[in-house]
This record gives sequence, structure tokens and C-alpha cells, in this order.
Amino acid sequence: MSGSGATWFSGSLVRSRPLTASARSLVFAAPGWSGNGAGQHVDVRLTAPDGYQAVRSYSIASVGAGEEIELAVDRLPDGEVSPFLVDELEIGDPVELRGPLGGWFVWKPEDERSVQLIGGGSGVVPLVAMARLHAAVGSAAPMRLLYSLRTPADAFYREELSALRGAETGWHYTRSAPQGWPRPPARITADDLRRETLAPELAPSIFICGPTGFVETVSREMLRLGHDGDRIRTERFGGI
Repeated sequence: MSGSGATWFSGSLVRSRPLTASARSLVFAAPGWSGNGAGQHVDVRLTAPDGYQAVRSYSIASVGAGEEIELAVDRLPDGEVSPFLVDELEIGDPVELRGPLGGWFVWKPEDERSVQLIGGGSGVVPLVAMARLHAAVGSAAPMRLLYSLRTPADAFYREELSALRGAETGWHYTRSAPQGWPRPPARITADDLRRETLAPELAPSIFICGPTGFVETVSREMLRLGHDGDRIRTERFGGI
């Protein structure tokens, strides 16, 4: 069956929309897709006319059952796959997919503990899936998202995240901030995390996703703030 994890299967683009100047939401029809957990990813394989193949992994923004898969792809200037997906892929075009993959960086609704999500840049995508699932099932578990990004224009799913019930979103800017923003733009610090995330006394499950440096810094500071390392799960990618 499609979506069985190790097997490649075909999907075709049925909807797309821009998220930022360099990022695009892509929704693929995938007959037989068995659904995915909140936080899983898929491999995407493209094959050139000369037979050359390139494979990249992308977090899944959609969640649950159904035969559609939503990815959110940010164009990397020197990328092999992301520029094609963002700039050239058209409605009806096929891609090869493999997944869902990953079972550790996953939030499950039966987990009744409070949840702290921390995302950097496009690393927010699997956390969006978690927030969507949290809202869809009406979970009573407190959930908070801290989203760190360069500028307001770089936000993925801003309107949706601002409106989702049950999950509070805080915004942190590193390059430029909205006019009147209470703090100047800067890299995230321990004081920011202390102020903007759930306290260690609440023993939250913590999911951190973003560029490698961001994830290492945030996870280290969360430990220093007193959070239990066994409750911290991380997902990272290269680049900045």
C-alpha cells in the first residue's frame, strides 16, 4: 500500500500556494496513502530526463488519515530539489514519495502532558502538524509554540497559527521585527526561553526543530533551565 514507509509511490500536485517569498505549500494527491503522525516526514525523489535522481526529506504539515499530503518547502539557493519544487512544479505534475518516516519526533493526542514546541525558520513545519492535530482532537493538554524567524515576512502559516484554538503561539525575530515590537531583533537567548516557554515545573514534552545550530543552542538552554532531557526531542537540518 502507498505510504507504507519503505516503498516509493507516486503522488501528483493538486494544490499549491505561496507561504513566503521563498516558500510554497504543496498538496499532493497520493492514492492509498495511509496517513501519518504529527511530526513525521517523507522522502521526495525527482528523476531528470538523463536518469539522474535526487532525494530530499521534507516534514509533513498535514496530519491524520486521508489521501493528501501537504509539504511546506523553502527554496535553498544552492539546492537541487527545493528550487524545482518551489518554482517549477505545476498542478498535475508527478513526484515520487516514500513514507511516512520517523516515529520518535511525533506528538500523540493520548499524551496528556503539557507540550512546548520550539521552531526555527522552516523547522516549524512538523510543529504545525502537531498544533493542527492538537486543535482537531480538542486536546486539553496545554500547548505552546515559540516560533523563531528572521523577519515577519518569513513566517509560515502565520494566520493559521494565530487562530488555532488550544495552542498559543509566541513570535521571536532575529533580523527585523514589526514596528512597535517590545524587544529588538536578536538571536534567541536563555532569558527569551525562560520568559516565552512553559516552566520546568510543568514537566512539558518538548519538541525542537530547526537548523542544527538553533536546535543545539535551544536544547542546551532548556536543559540549563531545568527541563528533563528525557522529555526533549529534537529534529534538525543543515544550513541557516
